[in-house]
Amino acid sequence: MLDKGKISVRQFMVLVILFTIGSGILVLPSLLAAELNQNAWIVPLLGIGVGTLIIMLYNALAGFFPNMSLVEMVEHTFGKWLGLFISFTIVLFLFHNASALLIYIANFMTTQWMPETPIEFIIILFFSVVMMGTWLGLEVIARSAEIFIFWFLFLFFFLVIFISPQIEWKNVEPVFESGTKPIMLSILHFWSFTFIPFVALLMIFPARVNQLKKGRKAFLIGACIGGIILFIMVILCILVLGPDHTARYLYPSYVLAQKINVGKFVQRIEVIIAIMWILSVFIKMTIYFYGSVIGFAQMLKLESYRFLILPFGMIMIPATLVMHPDVIYLQTFDTEIWPMYGSTFGLLLPLILLTVTFVRKRYKSE
Repeated sequence: MLDKGKISVRQFMVLVILFTIGSGILVLPSLLAAELNQNAWIVPLLGIGVGTLIIMLYNALAGFFPNMSLVEMVEHTFGKWLGLFISFTIVLFLFHNASALLIYIANFMTTQWMPETPIEFIIILFFSVVMMGTWLGLEVIARSAEIFIFWFLFLFFFLVIFISPQIEWKNVEPVFESGTKPIMLSILHFWSFTFIPFVALLMIFPARVNQLKKGRKAFLIGACIGGIILFIMVILCILVLGPDHTARYLYPSYVLAQKINVGKFVQRIEVIIAIMWILSVFIKMTIYFYGSVIGFAQMLKLESYRFLILPFGMIMIPATLVMHPDVIYLQTFDTEIWPMYGSTFGLLLPLILLTVTFVRKRYKSE
């Protein structure tokens, strides 16, 4: 049978926090600094406020469809055939996003930790754990996230405390030098990386959260906490590394952790940022993959989703290498294609769903 377990409001909030952070903690400082230099820290601060609008949109959908996943919402709203087609594109969207995160983790491991290890081995090893989590179900994924969040926050506070002595406040001056328009455009990029992907959480929210009203609040709080963590990471990179170095490095937060040096004793502990990133990426990738498998099973009205995990995983491994051939392609996709691509599913589709549902309900009431 399909996974019908429920998760608590607290577990859902933890999933939202780790999902928000995702790969952004490692690569977002570089992307924002390349666009805005020393003003990059402004973007996540303002972006959190703008991003709450999309949370309100998803919470409104949850009120109309309290017991459905995104795929079920689409089929209920657009009918069998059109709904089936749109649902299939959603499954492909989630599957593609999981593969993008997988190539991110593989590239990082092979360039920073194990350069002589074949990238295929890293992909197979890491994704095997993702498949295992998907097989065990959402409740196990949520319990794992509760354990991960403790270690994540511990390592995060450790990083902030020990890197603070190297802060140079002059690195953020002058403020607003780049003007308002570039900041607004960068906020849209930040929004597309952190809040637009929340559409994947509609595969488990609200149907799989045990309290709808508190779940809405947890959604908003979790997104804000995750956004604040990203803001702190971006501003730390600017303050310690400087805007030029932050933009130049592919993984500036990893380099940031390398700068820790307390009494020439506590140093070279960049592994902490790597562990934080791996934990958050694992949760985000698992939700993407879980959503794609569950969505496909719901499309075909299957009684079980677990027998789909192995074939989906076998497709994922070669597809990851084919769809993302190199780092340059991935960076180009993230900056030029992803904002519109992600917004199609994360903003346009929910808006259409909400509009059609609202009009239908108002028409019936009359």
